[in-house]
This record gives sequence, structure tokens and C-alpha cells, in this order.
Amino acid sequence: MSYQKINNLFGWLCFLVAATTYILTLEPSVSFWDCGEFIACAYRLQVSHQPGYPMFAMLGKAFSLLSMGDKTKVAYFTNMGFALSSSAAIMFLFWTITAMAKKLLIKRGETQTTTQTIMIMGAGLVGALGFIFTDTFWFSAVETVVFSPAMLCTAVVFWAIFKWEAQVDEPGSDRWLVLIAYVMGLSVGIHLLNLLTIPAMTLVYYFRRYKNINVKNTIIAFLAGVVLLAVVQFGIIQYTVKLFAYADLFAVNSLGMPFNSGALIFLALLVALIAYGIVYSIRKHKPALNLALVCLAFIYFGYSSFTMVPIRAHADTNLNNYHADNAFSLGEYLSRIQYVAPPLLYGPYFDAKAIDQKEGITMYRKGPKSYEVVGKKQELIYDHNTIMPRIFSTDANDVAFYKDWLRLGDGQTPTFSDNLSWLFSWQIYQMYFRYFLWNFVGRYNDIDGQASTHSLNGNWTTGLLDHSRHLPDSIMKSNTYTPLYALPLIVGLLGMVYQYRRNKQDALVIAVMYFFMGIAIVLYVNQYNLQPRERDYSYVGSFYAFAIWIGLGVLAMADLLMKKLNARTASYLSIATCLLAVPVLLASKEWKDHDRSTKTIAHDLAYNYLISCPKNAILFNSADNETYPLWYVQEVENVRPDVRLINVNLFSAGWNVRQMQHPINEAAAAPISMPYDKYKDGVRDIIRFNDAKLPDSVELKDVFEFITSDDMRAKVEYQDGSSENYLPTRNFKITVNKKQVLDNHVVTADQQNKIADTIEWKYPGQYLTKAGLGMMDILVHNDWKRPICFATSMTDEEIIGLRPHLYKEGLIYRLIPFKTEKNTTDNEQTNTMAMYNNMVNKYKWGNIKNARYLDSQTVDVFYPMLLSNWMTLTQNLAAEGHHNEAVNTLHKMDEVMPDLTPYIDVAARKYYIADTAYHLKDINLGNKYVNSINTYVKDQLDYNYRLLKDNADSISLRDVQMGMSLMQAMAGMTRDNNQLALNTKLEGELKDYENKFSAILGKQ
Repeated sequence: MSYQKINNLFGWLCFLVAATTYILTLEPSVSFWDCGEFIACAYRLQVSHQPGYPMFAMLGKAFSLLSMGDKTKVAYFTNMGFALSSSAAIMFLFWTITAMAKKLLIKRGETQTTTQTIMIMGAGLVGALGFIFTDTFWFSAVETVVFSPAMLCTAVVFWAIFKWEAQVDEPGSDRWLVLIAYVMGLSVGIHLLNLLTIPAMTLVYYFRRYKNINVKNTIIAFLAGVVLLAVVQFGIIQYTVKLFAYADLFAVNSLGMPFNSGALIFLALLVALIAYGIVYSIRKHKPALNLALVCLAFIYFGYSSFTMVPIRAHADTNLNNYHADNAFSLGEYLSRIQYVAPPLLYGPYFDAKAIDQKEGITMYRKGPKSYEVVGKKQELIYDHNTIMPRIFSTDANDVAFYKDWLRLGDGQTPTFSDNLSWLFSWQIYQMYFRYFLWNFVGRYNDIDGQASTHSLNGNWTTGLLDHSRHLPDSIMKSNTYTPLYALPLIVGLLGMVYQYRRNKQDALVIAVMYFFMGIAIVLYVNQYNLQPRERDYSYVGSFYAFAIWIGLGVLAMADLLMKKLNARTASYLSIATCLLAVPVLLASKEWKDHDRSTKTIAHDLAYNYLISCPKNAILFNSADNETYPLWYVQEVENVRPDVRLINVNLFSAGWNVRQMQHPINEAAAAPISMPYDKYKDGVRDIIRFNDAKLPDSVELKDVFEFITSDDMRAKVEYQDGSSENYLPTRNFKITVNKKQVLDNHVVTADQQNKIADTIEWKYPGQYLTKAGLGMMDILVHNDWKRPICFATSMTDEEIIGLRPHLYKEGLIYRLIPFKTEKNTTDNEQTNTMAMYNNMVNKYKWGNIKNARYLDSQTVDVFYPMLLSNWMTLTQNLAAEGHHNEAVNTLHKMDEVMPDLTPYIDVAARKYYIADTAYHLKDINLGNKYVNSINTYVKDQLDYNYRLLKDNADSISLRDVQMGMSLMQAMAGMTRDNNQLALNTKLEGELKDYENKFSAILGKQ
């Protein structure tokens, strides 16, 4: 069999192994983070968040058709489709490794031996099969997220450049470069990750095309690759659209033509110019110019997927992020204008004060008949600046984190040394190399570990010394504990050194790809604060590059073994050893924390949010992991289409407020009375509090009319002549029309005596956002016609201080005009029987109790929240005299919820559940939870005692104090409930730990 056939067959074998793995461990429905939005936008070809993913959406739409009309299977098939794209990336990785291995073993013109073929195939198998099971790539491979097809595009272009290199002397070889250009254009509509291969591929082109290879020319070629990357990313992707915008501005505002006519004329001129250039290059025999223009044309062909964005924006889809229906809004959409752009080359320190501001570019928006000037972009000038600013955020939480991380005292001025320390210790080590080591060395668990290099949580480990350190069972027995003994890292380093010694040019190519896919992203993104989640997925391209070196590690090991063994024996032994050390080890360790096939938690939580809402409700929400799954279940599965979803983060944008004024699905428009001119971008973006010293609470309707008035008497005037509306009071009230409340079934008939005459509250912020303004408008003009609900995760400012009048009904709060009563249980207010009906009878639980793997969002965020809900419901039922229902609730909780303790605060919540069980005379359940808490607390105390003996500074004093308090409380609780055997055990253990920790507890 020919080498090519063998290579192809083994490549497809890798695809098959990857596809089988990913389909077996596939998330069966929607998962957390962006996936819900991506599936919803794919299913109905809607417009997702910036900078847009139209090609990804179209691919997702194609995969969704496999559901054959079963809406509940759409997520499964989009997940499967992108799992197959991840599998294809593995196949191309195999072919890339074999291409590089072949270059290392066989010089041009040499005859290839069977042993060399075996070694080449072995290298490809070890690298590709190993990468299948790496933590970061596997996690993204089994859900609908952009990084799967983005990695496929990356794998294809990197493989294609080596195909071009191998065939460069043959006629038509430049077709591979055209293919690369086209795939890059397509990939822009998926993710920009693919573009970062340009510098590495430029070096491949330089090493193959040019004969005068030296350090100087190599540096020039590298810099040319960087410039080419900038030209594509900024020139082609962004400035093309900006030129469209200014052409349209001239056509519409100066010539009176219709919107988008100037953009279409410019498009025609651009096409004509490229076509003319191609014809000219052919006629004048200029092959370099011809290749450049053809590649440019194919980049534009691929990039044309972005025409979907304005087309679908014009269609006014339900999810229509930024409403980019014209060239200016499309340009802003592509450049992610609504996100903070961190300074890269020069900017302030975190203690800098703004001393001036300068005007930037003029900003435009689409008006009724022409483009209108919004204003000029303002750029602040600071008094304390540096080159390469890294610690620049002035947010109080960020500043506190900088000071804690860098050990800066209050009032201590940061220096450039501190700036570099943050760059290397946090941005590069903590937020890149820690992730790298997760994948190739090992990991303690998947709890977020951004904030500490010393904590076990989220940290890396080889696992070699962990048993001797007597780590807690919460680590060692967790299915997210994945020690890899650093074996993949060692094999990869062997491959890197081997390639450097044999072929420095190719080693430099891989090193450049590794750098740009990893550390260059760190430098460019310039993360300045704790992130909402771990960001390892951003650097998966660099892990891909390292996997090439892992494959080449087979050749390195064979080369070492050949000093003692014959070539064939050495090659077989090397392949077998590396297969065991990398793919077999990775699969055996990583499978248990990547098998997502048995959970549907994100889906069922979203279902529960919606099913909690009364008919025709308006549901305000905030967090990504509430919003995106909600969008999925409503837009795709058509669950509760009567509920109007409003994300308060997006609600601060004028385009989103405008969308809320239109009906979608079966939900009527939100009752927003403001005309567009009163809330469009640049108008009432924030309304500052300016105390008018009003003595009493003011009717919310009067406050709203005042802050939306264009009367100059309702505005404050500044020294520069500008004026703006202001918030005169933070004390609001709504007079309750009891008839409307009853007629609209806001309360049940037996609750009518609880209806208040007025509800009063205080707004907690110093300024009102546009989202708060929109919420006010809805409250004023709703007249209790539609239920107003809020996700329970929202902050006081997000709910404009309404918490005293919100009643929990499960995963949501509902605004109910009850008389405020003194809370005798210290629990949250609940509409208790409605909450009971939701949690006990209606909710689905996503197989949370029996799932083989639970992700960190479920364990660390939603599980504690759900536990608190069960506890609150049970205690309030008991307080209101519903004994049987309270017992029922406890039993339902025990039936559907797993027994988890991710951190000690959860143990404290479980203590109150145990206490409630005892009070309800369910002694067995109370004992069960006491024993569970005690097992966890003892585990933590034993670990901290070992730390106390070895390194007292590293113990968690808080955990020790809370653990001791819990043991003491449980001892008292079991004594009070006549559980004498359990009490005796707890008392003895408590006394033992008091003696062990007397040295530190006595100091408190």
C-alpha cells in the first residue's frame, strides 16, 4: 500500500476515534455560557453578540436540520455537528504531524523505508489521538461553540501551507494559497483565531521560496507576517466596512440617495477594481500581483458571510444584537464598540486621575432620512501613565485585586515594575501557563482558580507527590482530579528539542504559531481583572501547536532508543510508550470529567425559570448563564413564548429598548411609552442623582415624567453650557389600584387582604442607567396588567431597589403589592404556595443527582442557589403552618438533589437543612445531613491540621473557624434532638480538633 493511502487511512482513523469519543460524551442539550445564544441564532438565523458569527450560524442551521422537525433534538444535532468539526480538526492535525515528521526523517529524493513510515504514522497517532483527550479542546468539542469550527479552519490552513510547501515546484501549487485565503475569509465568520496562523505561514513561505536564509531576513519575514496579519484583521475586516459606511454617508447625506446605496456602489467599485487588477496581472504577466489579488478576492468571498448580519437585522429577528442594518452600525458591531478596549502601547495606571479629555472620531447613527451625528468619541487624558499598561482599571474591585496580588499598601503608587509583575505573574502565568499545564501536566479540579497561585482550586498538579501531601478527599476523590504526571509535557518537550536540532526552520514555524495562539493573545487582550470564567478555551490554538511537538516526541524517543536497539524495535517501543504516556493516559484520566452525556441541567434550569412565570409575564434577567439558555428554550423549543425576556445588560442600549417595544413570538410588546428620541444612544444614557431634598417618597410616575421631560426646568445645567436630566430623589412609591390587582389576578382571592395601598422603596444607586429608566417606564405603564418577574441572581441596583416587594416563587422573584410585614424567620419573602407548586410539582432537575459529571457552574453556582431555595421554602412552609408540605419539600429535595459540598459555605447551608429536618421530626434525614457535613468538615480540618504542622501560613483560617463552629453547632443540635450516639461522636471529635488548633484559635 502506498504511503499516501496509509497516511489517509490513519488520518481517517483519528477522525473516527475522535468522533466516537465526542459523540459518546456529547452534551445532549444546551449547555452554559454562549451555547444557548449560538443555537438560537443558528436555528432561526438570528444575529448574535459582537463581533458576529454568521458562518457559524449558517453551519449550525444546517446541522439543526438533522433534527427532522423535533425541536427538542436541535441542540443535540448542532452539538454533534460541531463535535464532528472538532474530529475533522484532529484528522488534519494528524496529517500536519506526519508531514513534519516526514521532513525530519526523509530528505528530498531519498527512498522511504518501512520503519520510517511506521515512525511517521506513530508520531501522527500519538499527537492527534493525545489532543483528542486534552482538557480544553475536549470541553469545547462537545457543545455548540465557535472554537470547534475555528480550530478546524486553523487545522486546515496549517495543513494546507505544508501541502503547498511539498508541491511548490509543481505547476498549480499556488492553489493551496488560494484555498488558505478562502478558508481564512470563511473563518472570519466563525472566529478570528484562524488569522493568528498568518505569521507562522509567512515563515513557511519565506523558507521555501527564498534561498538567502539568514537571521536578518528571517526577522524581516516574521515582521512581514505580523504586518500581513494586521492588514487582514484591521484593513480587510474592519476598514472595508468603514469605507462602506463613509461612502454611504456621502451618498445619503450629500446626494440624498436611499440608505445603503452608497455602500452598494462602493461594493461594486471594489469588485470591479479587484477584477481589473486580476485581468491586468494576467495580461502583463505579473504572477505575484495575480496571486495577491486572487487571494484577496477569495478572502472577500469568504468574508461575504457577514452580509447575513445586515440582511437578518433588516428582517428584525427576535435576537438582533446591535441591530446592525447599515454600514455604520455594522462597523461598530464588528469592532465590538460596546466593550472596553484596553490600552496596549500607552495608558494609565490604576491610580491615575483624569485631567482632561480630547475628542476622537465623529460617531453616526441611522436617522429617519439621513445619518445623524451622535457626538464625538471622548478619550480621557490621565496624569499617571506608562508604556504597555497592564494595571489600568480604576474600578474599585479591580484596584483591590491589583493591590492584593502585587502586595501594594494603601496609598502606594504603582511602578513599572509592578506593571511587569502583573503581566508575568497574572496575565502570562496565571491566565495562560496555568491553563497550558492543566492540559499537559494535570489539574486538581475545575473550580475557578484565577485569584490565587497557591490554592489547590483550579491549579495544576503532576499528581506525583499528591498522596504524600495527604490532600483532602474533596480533591483526591473528585472526578475532576486529573493528574497526568507531566508525561504529555515531557513527550512534547522531547519533540520540540528533537525538531529544533534536526530542522530549526520548522521548529521556528511551530514556535511562532504557539506564541501567536497563546502569549500574543494574552498581550493583545490585556485582561485587567478577574474574568467571569476561566479563559483556557481562548488559547486552544497554542495547545494544538504543542500537540505537534508531542507527536514528534515519538521520533525523539525512537532516536534515543536506537542507540541501544535496532531501528524497527526502537520505533515500535517508542510508539507504544508514547501511546501509553499520552493518549491512553489522557483518555483514562480525562474521560470522567468530560462525559456530559447524562446531564441536561442548563436546559432544565432555563425551563424552570420560564415555567415559574405567570402567563404573559415580563421576566428581567442578567447573568449569561440565565439569559442564553432562556433564549434557547424559548426560541428553539418554543417553551413559554408568551413570556417577554428582558436582559438588563442589553436593555441599557437604545437598540434593545426599541426592540422591546415590538411583540415577539406570543409575547406582546413591553409597555414602554418613551419615543425613540428620548432614549436613543447618546440620550439619557445615565441619569445622575441630584438630591432635591424632597421630604417624602414620590410617585414613580411623577419621577419618570420628570426625568424624561425635555423642559429645561427638569434639567441641570453645567458650566460648559450642556444640560441633562437628573434624578431628584431616590425615594419612590407606587399607589396600588386594588381593583386592577384583583382583576389582573396578581394575587389570589384569599390574599386580597394583604394588598397594600402603596408600595415604597429606595433606589440604591447614585445614577440611573437606561435599563433602569426602561424598567421605570414598564412599572409606570404596566398597571399590573402583566406579571413582573426577576431572576433571583439580580443585584439591588439591577432591580432598582425593589427587593422589599419581591416574593420568591422558585428561581424567580415576582413583584407583588403585599403589605410589608416583619420577617420572623430571617428568610427571604416567598409567595410560599406558588413556590411549593413550582419546586415540588413543576420543575425538572436535569438529572443533577445521577449525572456522571457536573460542570463547575452547576456545582459552584447553581447547586448552592438551589440548596438555599429548598431551605427557604421548607422553613417558610413550616413557619406558615404547612407542616406536611414542608416535610414533602424536604423529601423532594433529597430525591432530586445530589449531596455535594463544593466549599464550606455550602456545608453551612446544609446545616440549616439538617436543623429544619429535626424540627419537622424527620430524624433520619437530619442525621443524614449531619453525617454528610461532618465528613466534609473533618476532611477539611484534617488537611488544615497537616498544613499547620508543615506550613502554618498556608492554612485557611476561615475554613478552620467555620468548620469548628459547624461541629459545635451540630453537637448542640444532635444533643437537643436526643441523637446521643451521634452527639457523643461529634463532641469527641470537636474536643480533638480544639486541642489540635488551640494554638491558632487561642489567638483569635
